[in-house]
Amino acid sequence: MIGNKTLTIIKPMAVKKGFIGPILTKINEAGFRISAMKYLQLTVEEAKAFYDEHRLKPFYDDLVAFMSSGPIVVAIIEKENAVEEYRHLIGPTDPAKAPEGSIRRLYGTNLQQNGVHGSDSDISAERECNFFFSALERY
Repeated sequence: MIGNKTLTIIKPMAVKKGFIGPILTKINEAGFRISAMKYLQLTVEEAKAFYDEHRLKPFYDDLVAFMSSGPIVVAIIEKENAVEEYRHLIGPTDPAKAPEGSIRRLYGTNLQQNGVHGSDSDISAERECNFFFSALERY
């Protein structure tokens, strides 16, 4: 299954602005199948654990604070070559540099509040999916 799944997170700002439906529609229209999904709010400790690989980077504390600031939607989405296909759909991290029609261009406001997270590799996708979902929660 590696290579055919990735994790997405609809970030707190996008949830707050009511973009859950439009973002999920874009994902669905791009041919992805949602195999697991939940609506939750990360604690500071959970956000620290999820973003642990970035702990030494200058943006880490702000990222943890932002990602634990409100509800998020996490989902495992599936499609052939899922990581690459989803990263193409969402666009670059900076919404200002993302192509017209990409999720981050449509629903992001800046580098941190860029609307969605997408796994950056198959290895990251596996780890991130396992962080949020047990085998019993996947369909």
